[in-house]
Amino acid sequence: MSMTDPIADFLTRIRNALHAQHKYVDIPASNMKRKMARILLEQGFIKKYIIIDDGKQGLIRIWLKYDEENNPVITHLERVSTPGRRIYVDVDHLPRVMNNLGIAIVTTSKGVLTAREARRQKVGGEVLCYIW
Repeated sequence: MSMTDPIADFLTRIRNALHAQHKYVDIPASNMKRKMARILLEQGFIKKYIIIDDGKQGLIRIWLKYDEENNPVITHLERVSTPGRRIYVDVDHLPRVMNNLGIAIVTTSKGVLTAREARRQKVGGEVLCYIW
């Protein structure tokens, strides 16, 4: 069976694992998902991630982050641009999520970046998701 929206699947697997309070989650790997996991790690939303080579597509194992009361650090994951409705923005209209407490992940001509980094590099692109 083919998957029509792998980014939504990535976000949903993380959302479900957080809701079930799992320690980690395994996600089928792709270059886009690797870059998104790197951004989540750099922004402090996850503990760590590794790439597991299974001889096929590979897996990304993401260790989820919780606070002292065992509440997840990530409270909301929202898919913005979908295969049926692409959302593109220029540099002047890059979104600010939760007054810069959250992040927007944008795919640009310079790679997958946060909206803040895309603004710094003066590039627009497709808004993939919001995370806070």
